[in-house]
Amino acid sequence: MAEREQGRPLLEGEDDFEPYPSSSKYDICSEKQLSACCDPSRLLHRIVVLIFMCFLGFGSYFCYDNPAALQTQIVQDMDLNTSMFMQLYAWYSWPNVVLCFLGGFLLDRVFGIRLGTIIFSLFVCVGQVIFAAGAFFDAFWLMELGRFVFGIGGESLAVAQNTYAVSWFKGKELNLVFGLQLSMARLGSTVNMNIMGWIYFSIKGLVGSPGHITLGITLLIGCATCIFSLICALLLGYLDKRAEKILNKKQGETGEVIKLSDVKDFSISLWLIFIICVCYYVAVFPFIGLGQVFFIEKFSFSPEQARAINSIVYIISAPASPVLGFMVDRIGKNIIWVVCAVVTTLAAHMMLAFTFWNPWIAMSLLGISYSLLACALWPMVAFVVPEHQLGTAYGFMQSIQNLGLALISIAAGYILDDRGYLFLEVFFSACVCLALIAVVMLYFVDLLRGGDLNLSAKKRGQLQPVPDAETEQRERLLQQNREDQARLRPMSAFRLRNRYLSRLGAQLPDHYCSHLSSLSYRSVLK
Repeated sequence: MAEREQGRPLLEGEDDFEPYPSSSKYDICSEKQLSACCDPSRLLHRIVVLIFMCFLGFGSYFCYDNPAALQTQIVQDMDLNTSMFMQLYAWYSWPNVVLCFLGGFLLDRVFGIRLGTIIFSLFVCVGQVIFAAGAFFDAFWLMELGRFVFGIGGESLAVAQNTYAVSWFKGKELNLVFGLQLSMARLGSTVNMNIMGWIYFSIKGLVGSPGHITLGITLLIGCATCIFSLICALLLGYLDKRAEKILNKKQGETGEVIKLSDVKDFSISLWLIFIICVCYYVAVFPFIGLGQVFFIEKFSFSPEQARAINSIVYIISAPASPVLGFMVDRIGKNIIWVVCAVVTTLAAHMMLAFTFWNPWIAMSLLGISYSLLACALWPMVAFVVPEHQLGTAYGFMQSIQNLGLALISIAAGYILDDRGYLFLEVFFSACVCLALIAVVMLYFVDLLRGGDLNLSAKKRGQLQPVPDAETEQRERLLQQNREDQARLRPMSAFRLRNRYLSRLGAQLPDHYCSHLSSLSYRSVLK
């Protein structure tokens, strides 16, 4: 996900800014009195901050896929069908259809990054508690409410996490930071997939029988990761406030400018990117949400094996995303990489639908293609819209993505209840085919319009405007010439008289001198 900074980043060297401004309460301390771990201008301190940044979203990603990790238990203990179960994902997406436009505004103009991060972390914690309480009291409507509240905080917390990264890091380090944050998010999803079932059966052994009470306790234990992320948000707020005082650093801002009026100016290339985004992701996330039972029923896997293979997409994307992102940056040809990702995903779904081959193969391909598409698709937005419309474009892209996920999650539940997993896989394959058609159309549109979406990184770099030294020198000379002409313009009688008096050393009122450059001699003659 084009980063823009507001304020001075902390990446710069220690000599680039004054570590302890005189206005700070720390001016009684010298630089030597702060260790490298406590000095915000040092790399070691920023590494400590980076650790808290990475864990800031751990709880949100851990709890997002709690329903997928406990699909069988939720359906049985709450007496649900699949369509009702998928409502848990739909209710997460509904608030983010709107909040994708408002999250950056709230962080910039209403709460500020520090308070906003804490508030969104609280929404995540409260939402998970309500979700667990709904299971504990056997009230499915309360579980749906909990997922809705959880969704209010989840996506906006990711925006806050990125804003902190931009505030503390920049340049090449920023790309690494985003990669590490994404890897930590996938780690949270992977850990959830592999331990929540074990926690459920451990609680079952203590309680004595399965049921909604066991489910509620299990989900409440999962809330501990959200509390941990909330603690990270509090510590980040303290460290950022402390750095602001020590380094005279401005509070981080998202830099997003959302104008709905910009939508009418979106090009056909951007709309095709939106279509690819929606049609692709609706074939991935809802499938993972329903995948555990699919592997148990079709391949006769144990629940532990099913949870492990269902998490392989996240396991692969954790290390693969930074590597593939670096590769796409170095090579370019974004459309070609998107085509490869979509075709590979289509092949994976068809293998799962029509063959009994080892599903580890198909899921591994899905994990690689999922990571590749994210690295190649999202940066293309910056190539087809002006910089002042990036906030609107990305907000709109996330909005329709969440709308698509909400609608397709509900549709997938109904299809599975009425037709079974074979028809569901055919449906997902059809969605990927639509994404493939959109990619091919995007290729030809970009080719006919002479766009740079499919250029190599080398050609793309050559097309970027490079400041001409001769042009810059000419501009400086023109500016100097304009200033000289301003000094030589004819003077009024009033100004001539004041200039003459000033050179004689006469005392003139201060308001006579504030706007006359010629009175600079006056200080010499006193």
